[in-house]
Amino acid sequence: MLEAFFAPRSIAVVGASRDTTKVGHAVYANLLASGFAGPVYPVNPHADAVLGHQAFESLSAVPGPVDLAVIVVPARAVVPVIEQCGSLGIGAAIVVSAGFRETGPEGAALERQLVDTASRGGVRILGPNCLGLISTASCMNASFAPIMPAPGGISFLSQSGALGTAVLDWAAGEGIGLAHFVSLGNKADVSEVDLIEAWTRDESTDVVVAYLEGITHGREFVEAAARLGERAPLIVLMAGSSEAGARAVSSHTGSLAGSKAVYGAAVEKAGAVAADTVQELFDYAEGFSRQPLPAATGVAILTNAGGPAILATDACEVSGVQLARFDPGTIEALREVLPPASAFYNPVDVLGDADATRYESAARILARDPGVNSLIVVLTPQAMTEAAATAEAIGQVARETGITTLAVFMGDRTVAEGVQRLKDEGVPTYPFPERAVATLAAMERVSARRKRSASDAIDPHADRSIVRAAIDHARHAGRTFITEASAQRIASAYGVPVPWAGLARDRTSAHDLAAKHGYPIVMKIASPDILHKSDVGGIELGIHSPEALDAAYERIMGNVRRRMPDATIWGVTVQQQVPPGREVIIGVDRDPSFGPVLMFGLGGVYVEVLHDVTFRLCPVTPSDAREMISEIRGLGILRGARGSAPADIDAIVDVICRVSALALDFEDIMELDINPLIVGERGAGAIAADIRIGIGG
Repeated sequence: MLEAFFAPRSIAVVGASRDTTKVGHAVYANLLASGFAGPVYPVNPHADAVLGHQAFESLSAVPGPVDLAVIVVPARAVVPVIEQCGSLGIGAAIVVSAGFRETGPEGAALERQLVDTASRGGVRILGPNCLGLISTASCMNASFAPIMPAPGGISFLSQSGALGTAVLDWAAGEGIGLAHFVSLGNKADVSEVDLIEAWTRDESTDVVVAYLEGITHGREFVEAAARLGERAPLIVLMAGSSEAGARAVSSHTGSLAGSKAVYGAAVEKAGAVAADTVQELFDYAEGFSRQPLPAATGVAILTNAGGPAILATDACEVSGVQLARFDPGTIEALREVLPPASAFYNPVDVLGDADATRYESAARILARDPGVNSLIVVLTPQAMTEAAATAEAIGQVARETGITTLAVFMGDRTVAEGVQRLKDEGVPTYPFPERAVATLAAMERVSARRKRSASDAIDPHADRSIVRAAIDHARHAGRTFITEASAQRIASAYGVPVPWAGLARDRTSAHDLAAKHGYPIVMKIASPDILHKSDVGGIELGIHSPEALDAAYERIMGNVRRRMPDATIWGVTVQQQVPPGREVIIGVDRDPSFGPVLMFGLGGVYVEVLHDVTFRLCPVTPSDAREMISEIRGLGILRGARGSAPADIDAIVDVICRVSALALDFEDIMELDINPLIVGERGAGAIAADIRIGIGG
């Protein structure tokens, strides 16, 4: 699809300039200097030659065929050049020129014209307003970036040209090679999805690193990234994803599902790794590009100082990286080669006077332990420390054993030679333990996802006709929400346990419902204008008698009349009193790009205060659901805190998966909240005490 961008046989630079201060000069000079094997034609109607090469008045004047056009002319001149590309059969163009959507409405209109022209002519466009493209496999620097990177396994894409140049400089400084470098610019045509698809089939790409400021085609991105993830990790730094950009919606789920949460869920679904900072982006890129993925969790920490080892251990606990439990034979072997004062359990402390031989002996023993899948080597400069020799030894152990190895060489000048040796040996090196552990945690997550079955989704055996009828009825009535009674029928149609409930138009019908089904009951105001009933005193719990029903009815009606006097009142919902249990929330919010996003967390009235929630893109499988449950801070409450019995986790998993199926089956459902889902003890099940469903028009 994008072969003409990455492996062209010939290139034309439209706007190649003799002026050394012009971008057109830099692009043409870079192409000549990079060693590109095919012809590179300078196109400039005002010059006879550029850098000693004959210039041509236009693309049509070029004597040979052109696979790729690099366009560096004023914005108003770009569209005619693209017209020429289409007429000459040039199928790929890099539009470096700025002056389009980024400048305002006029520029946006010009960009639309550019896209339309390219589409009619069969021309794919990278840019506009981009730095260009570099492919080391083709020895091609079709950009105005001053650095031609060394060949390597990282392919990098960026919406920011400035960050792109920083990455090139970092890679050169760290001795890390790149396969491809692409500046997306405005993404008028070629997008991150196109590039990920192309690199999925590119054998020179081992790791994809992406800096993005927005994802337009969310579902396509997730699907493409998932295909890439089967052979190469994807690391994403998403800018512009703060909670300040969240949509203001009425549901709990919608108010919590800010853009950061949605992007995080998308990255998780894609099997990619989310970097929160540029530092993490670089750290992860170095780890993934230089070391194999660990087979499983289980790290051994090898150190010559206790303090950094403690920091590394703490970081492991926070990141979910498990310290390996050593085989007894490993401990005995360590005792044979280390001084008696050493620490032989994990972390292994070889003491401050450790030389390279002591480090190497311990590392080889640890690498042989069946429970050790990765190794973090910590070194601090002591008087006896052999930083360079130790680095060489550790690199040799990593290479010969194949164990995932990361190093933490703390210090500066004293360890500088050792750090360089580690780079030469292909061992990622970090100045602090926390950064090494964070990188290892990311590598473990990718490794675990590759082993996960995607075929464990449940079949809800749903009665979809009930759902369709309820949605159509609400839409015909002009409502954007489902009544509580209908919401319960929808949930029940998908196998979500719900209490019995009925709408009482007046006090008498409330008594009739209670007498029919029995006490205790709950009463809730029924109104199209009241979304959060507890906020207006519209809920009464634990009603055990007709007398209590009368009193509760009066309180509800009085509260609502005082607080929302203009609200339309349908009556009250009379509902079964759900037995006590742990309260959780399960919700769905439909993102315009990514589709339904499912939320799980501790529920009740404080959900928006505590923010103890996690998100996934639908479909959510049972394994996804268990991961979500394990991620919340309140997990201990569900597992059983202070001697309490564990909650029915299996029941939560089941409801999460059924809600996910419901959201996928019906695009009309824009938002859904089950809050709370009352969860009983293990084996007792769960019941949806309150359900709210909003629909699209």
